[in-house]
Amino acid sequence: MSSSGAGRGGGGGRGGGGGKKESILELAKLVDQIVRVKCLGGRELRGALRGYDELVNLVLDDCEEFIRDPDDPERVTSETRKLGLVVIRGTQVSLVSPEEGTEEIANPFLGGEEEEEEE
Repeated sequence: MSSSGAGRGGGGGRGGGGGKKESILELAKLVDQIVRVKCLGGRELRGALRGYDELVNLVLDDCEEFIRDPDDPERVTSETRKLGLVVIRGTQVSLVSPEEGTEEIANPFLGGEEEEEEE
């Protein structure tokens, strides 16, 4: 048999494609910038992205956690608490966005419900 890898198992891992698979996340351009991270369970954090890996484990420096409203756990207030240097497991990360260049917009799906409730 030939040792060229053309037989079983020569495909390079999952997916069978050769070469390194590119990540759809472009976190490299966010390194050393302030980012906002939303986690499963509703936690929201803000800090300087210092590092990450292929599992989307993140390292945030000067991190702050946004405190939730005690009356409405779904609502996040502008009040924060300092955490310092943190590592966030990639399994908990649901969103990473740059702090600058983003703005909150009105939810277009709530417009119809509010009108129905008023009638």
